[in-house]
Amino acid sequence: MGLGTARTLGGEPRGSRRRLAETADRSGDTKGNYNTCSRHFVDDDNTTGHVWDGDLREMNNPLPRWWVGLFLITIVFSLGYLALYPGLGTNAGQLAWTSTGQYDAEVAKANKELEPLYAKFAGMPPEDVATDPQAMAIGDRLFMNNCAQCHGSDARGSKGFPNLTDKDWLHGGSHEKIQESLLKGRNGLMPPMAAAVGSPEDVRNLAQYVLSLSKSPHDSLRAALGKSKFGTCAACHGPDGKGNQALGAPNLTDDIWLHGWGENAIVAMINNGKVNQMPAQAGKLTDPQLHVLASYVWGLSNNPAKVAAK
Repeated sequence: MGLGTARTLGGEPRGSRRRLAETADRSGDTKGNYNTCSRHFVDDDNTTGHVWDGDLREMNNPLPRWWVGLFLITIVFSLGYLALYPGLGTNAGQLAWTSTGQYDAEVAKANKELEPLYAKFAGMPPEDVATDPQAMAIGDRLFMNNCAQCHGSDARGSKGFPNLTDKDWLHGGSHEKIQESLLKGRNGLMPPMAAAVGSPEDVRNLAQYVLSLSKSPHDSLRAALGKSKFGTCAACHGPDGKGNQALGAPNLTDDIWLHGWGENAIVAMINNGKVNQMPAQAGKLTDPQLHVLASYVWGLSNNPAKVAAK
C-alpha cells in the first residue's frame, strides 16, 4: 500500500494487538445526518490511527528514499541559486547577473564579430553604399528590424508615419539629415491654433485655404476668406506654405498629407494640434550600422529603380 487510505473488512485490521478508541466526534446537519471520525492508536497495522466512517484508515508508509533525496537536492540547489543570482529582495547575488547585462553582452559580442563586415562600407560615400548589393541587403535587414514597424515593409509609411520613398522630407532628405534623424530621433509638435485663428467658421475658412495651396478640391469663397488667417500658420509653414525643414514643418503645397486629407482632418489638426515622435536609434545601432541604414533609406528616394522594385 502507498500513502493514502485503506478500507478494512469488518471494521478491524487483521492481526492487531492493541486498539484504544477515542471519543468519536459526531456532528449532525439539519436533516439528522451524521459524520463520524474516530481515532485509534495502533502499533501493528501500519496506519496513522485516523479512522473515518468506521473503517476508512490512513496508511503510514514512509516516503521513498529517492524522492527524499531529490527533495533535499532541490533545497541545496535553491540555496546555491539564491546566493549566486538575484532573488532575495534587493540582493544582486554573487554573480551580479541581470537579463539586461546579458543582453548587452550578447549584442556587444555580435557587433564585435560584425565589425569586419561593416568596415568595408565605413569609408564609402552614401551614393556608393546605396548601389552596393551586399550593403543594401544588410540595410534592408536593418530597416526591417528597426524601421518597418512604423514606416512599413515597403517604406511607404501610413497615416502619421512618413513615406520614405518620395522627395517630401520634414527634416531634410540628405544622407547627413537622415543619419541625424536616426541618431537623435525627432519630436514633432504642432500646437492647437484655434484660439489664435478665431471662430469655428474662421477655422473652416482657413482649412479651405490650406486645401487651395495644394490645388486640392476646395471652396474658393471660403478659401479667400481664410487667406488672412494663414498668418498664424506662416511662422512655421512659411508665408507661401512650403514648410520649414529646420522646424520639421511640412510643406502644405505638395498635396502630401501625413495626418489625413480634407477639411475635417485639417480642422481637427488646427483645433487639437499634433505631437509625433521618432525614437532615437543611437543606443541600438553602432555608427557603421547607422551609416549603412542611412544610405539605404537615402537610396529609397534617390534610386527610382529600387523604389519600383519594392
